[in-house]
Amino acid sequence: MGVAMEIETGRIERLAVDAVVNAANRMLLPGGGVDGALRRAAGPQLTWLTDTMPPLAEGEAVITPGFSAPARWIIHTAAPVWFAAGAEDEKIATLSACYRNCLLLADARTLASIAFPCLGTGAFGWPRERACAIALETVRRTLPQTRAIRSVVFCCFSEDDGALYEAALSVS
Repeated sequence: MGVAMEIETGRIERLAVDAVVNAANRMLLPGGGVDGALRRAAGPQLTWLTDTMPPLAEGEAVITPGFSAPARWIIHTAAPVWFAAGAEDEKIATLSACYRNCLLLADARTLASIAFPCLGTGAFGWPRERACAIALETVRRTLPQTRAIRSVVFCCFSEDDGALYEAALSVS
Protein backbone atom coordinates (compact mmCIF):
# COMPACT_ATOMS: atom_id res chain seq x y z
CA MET A 1 0.00 0.00 0.00
CA GLY A 2 1.43 3.38 -1.03
CA VAL A 3 1.62 6.58 0.94
CA ALA A 4 -0.40 9.55 -0.29
CA MET A 5 1.57 12.79 -0.41
CA GLU A 6 -0.53 15.90 -0.85
CA ILE A 7 -0.23 19.65 -0.75
CA GLU A 8 -2.79 21.72 1.09
CA THR A 9 -2.86 25.48 1.31
CA GLY A 10 -4.32 26.65 4.59
CA ARG A 11 -3.83 26.68 8.31
CA ILE A 12 -2.07 23.68 9.82
CA GLU A 13 -3.71 24.15 13.21
CA ARG A 14 -7.08 23.32 11.61
CA LEU A 15 -6.06 19.94 10.18
CA ALA A 16 -7.66 16.85 11.69
CA VAL A 17 -4.77 14.43 11.17
CA ASP A 18 -3.02 12.10 13.59
CA ALA A 19 -0.08 14.50 13.99
CA VAL A 20 0.86 18.00 12.93
CA VAL A 21 4.44 19.20 13.03
CA ASN A 22 5.28 22.35 14.93
CA ALA A 23 8.08 24.61 13.74
CA ALA A 24 9.36 25.05 17.28
CA ASN A 25 12.31 26.91 18.72
CA ARG A 26 14.96 24.97 20.59
CA MET A 27 13.69 26.03 24.02
CA LEU A 28 10.08 25.03 23.18
CA LEU A 29 9.01 28.51 24.24
CA PRO A 30 5.85 30.05 22.80
CA GLY A 31 6.52 31.77 19.50
CA GLY A 32 4.71 33.20 16.52
CA GLY A 33 3.82 31.69 13.17
CA VAL A 34 3.08 27.96 13.20
CA ASP A 35 3.99 27.61 16.87
CA GLY A 36 1.68 30.42 17.96
CA ALA A 37 -1.19 29.08 15.85
CA LEU A 38 -0.80 25.55 17.21
CA ARG A 39 -0.61 26.79 20.80
CA ARG A 40 -3.81 28.79 20.36
CA ALA A 41 -5.56 25.73 18.87
CA ALA A 42 -4.22 23.33 21.52
CA GLY A 43 -4.94 25.59 24.47
CA PRO A 44 -2.80 26.47 27.51
CA GLN A 45 -2.10 22.84 28.40
CA LEU A 46 0.43 22.68 25.56
CA THR A 47 2.53 25.51 26.98
CA TRP A 48 2.19 24.12 30.49
CA LEU A 49 3.62 20.84 29.21
CA THR A 50 6.40 22.28 27.03
CA ASP A 51 7.50 24.44 29.96
CA THR A 52 8.51 21.20 31.72
CA MET A 53 10.42 19.74 28.76
CA PRO A 54 14.15 20.01 28.09
CA PRO A 55 15.43 22.03 25.11
CA LEU A 56 15.57 20.40 21.69
CA ALA A 57 18.69 20.02 19.62
CA GLU A 58 18.27 21.26 16.06
CA GLY A 59 16.87 18.42 13.97
CA GLU A 60 15.45 16.54 16.98
CA ALA A 61 11.72 15.85 17.38
CA VAL A 62 9.48 15.35 20.42
CA ILE A 63 5.77 14.62 20.66
CA THR A 64 3.01 16.03 22.84
CA PRO A 65 -0.75 15.56 22.87
CA GLY A 66 -2.71 17.89 20.62
CA PHE A 67 -4.97 18.82 23.55
CA SER A 68 -7.80 20.97 22.05
CA ALA A 69 -6.36 21.05 18.51
CA PRO A 70 -8.02 18.90 15.83
CA ALA A 71 -4.79 16.86 15.50
CA ARG A 72 -4.36 14.13 18.12
CA TRP A 73 -0.63 14.82 18.49
CA ILE A 74 1.83 17.67 17.91
CA ILE A 75 5.39 16.80 16.94
CA HIS A 76 7.80 19.62 17.73
CA THR A 77 11.04 20.01 15.79
CA ALA A 78 13.66 22.75 15.72
CA ALA A 79 15.02 23.65 12.30
CA PRO A 80 18.41 25.31 11.94
CA VAL A 81 18.49 29.05 11.30
CA TRP A 82 19.56 29.62 7.69
CA PHE A 83 21.34 32.93 8.25
CA ALA A 84 23.18 31.82 11.43
CA ALA A 85 26.87 30.97 11.30
CA GLY A 86 27.69 27.45 10.21
CA ALA A 87 28.37 25.26 7.23
CA GLU A 88 25.60 25.11 4.64
CA ASP A 89 25.84 21.33 4.20
CA GLU A 90 25.38 20.84 7.96
CA LYS A 91 22.29 23.06 7.94
CA ILE A 92 20.84 21.08 5.03
CA ALA A 93 21.49 17.80 6.86
CA THR A 94 19.86 19.19 10.01
CA LEU A 95 16.73 20.42 8.19
CA SER A 96 16.51 16.99 6.58
CA ALA A 97 16.80 15.41 10.05
CA CYS A 98 13.76 17.43 11.18
CA TYR A 99 11.58 15.74 8.55
CA ARG A 100 13.12 12.29 9.03
CA ASN A 101 12.85 12.36 12.83
CA CYS A 102 9.24 13.56 12.74
CA LEU A 103 8.27 10.75 10.37
CA LEU A 104 10.08 8.11 12.41
CA LEU A 105 8.54 9.39 15.64
CA ALA A 106 5.04 9.33 14.11
CA ASP A 107 5.66 5.83 12.79
CA ALA A 108 6.89 4.63 16.20
CA ARG A 109 3.51 5.77 17.60
CA THR A 110 1.75 3.96 14.70
CA LEU A 111 0.24 7.21 13.45
CA ALA A 112 -1.20 7.01 9.94
CA SER A 113 -1.29 10.69 8.96
CA ILE A 114 1.10 13.59 9.49
CA ALA A 115 1.10 17.20 8.29
CA PHE A 116 4.19 19.36 7.91
CA PRO A 117 4.42 23.14 7.62
CA CYS A 118 7.13 24.66 5.44
CA LEU A 119 9.82 24.17 8.11
CA GLY A 120 12.42 26.90 8.42
CA THR A 121 10.98 29.30 5.85
CA GLY A 122 9.55 31.83 8.30
CA ALA A 123 11.66 33.53 10.95
CA PHE A 124 14.49 31.03 10.42
CA GLY A 125 15.07 32.44 6.92
CA TRP A 126 15.40 29.37 4.68
CA PRO A 127 15.02 30.02 0.94
CA ARG A 128 11.62 28.55 0.07
CA GLU A 129 12.75 26.55 -2.98
CA ARG A 130 15.64 24.94 -1.14
CA ALA A 131 13.53 24.08 1.91
CA CYS A 132 10.83 22.59 -0.33
CA ALA A 133 13.34 20.38 -2.16
CA ILE A 134 14.81 19.15 1.13
CA ALA A 135 11.34 18.42 2.53
CA LEU A 136 10.14 16.40 -0.46
CA GLU A 137 13.42 14.52 -0.92
CA THR A 138 13.71 13.61 2.75
CA VAL A 139 10.12 12.47 3.06
CA ARG A 140 10.44 10.29 -0.05
CA ARG A 141 13.68 8.77 1.25
CA THR A 142 12.27 8.14 4.74
CA LEU A 143 8.82 6.74 3.96
CA PRO A 144 10.15 3.27 2.96
CA GLN A 145 11.49 2.97 6.53
CA THR A 146 7.98 3.42 7.97
CA ARG A 147 5.07 1.00 8.30
CA ALA A 148 2.16 2.95 9.77
CA ILE A 149 2.21 6.22 7.81
CA ARG A 150 -0.37 6.35 4.99
CA SER A 151 -0.72 10.08 4.41
CA VAL A 152 1.72 12.99 4.41
CA VAL A 153 0.35 16.51 3.99
CA PHE A 154 2.57 19.49 3.24
CA CYS A 155 0.45 22.33 4.61
CA CYS A 156 1.45 25.60 2.99
CA PHE A 157 0.24 28.83 4.54
CA SER A 158 0.43 30.86 1.32
CA GLU A 159 -0.80 30.21 -2.21
CA ASP A 160 2.75 30.89 -3.46
CA ASP A 161 4.20 28.17 -1.23
CA GLY A 162 1.40 25.81 -2.24
CA ALA A 163 2.18 26.37 -5.92
CA LEU A 164 5.90 25.82 -5.26
CA TYR A 165 5.24 22.49 -3.52
CA GLU A 166 2.70 21.39 -6.16
CA ALA A 167 5.20 22.07 -8.94
CA ALA A 168 8.04 20.32 -7.12
CA LEU A 169 5.86 17.30 -6.31
CA SER A 170 4.67 16.97 -9.92
CA VAL A 171 8.18 16.88 -11.44
CA SER A 172 9.82 14.59 -8.95
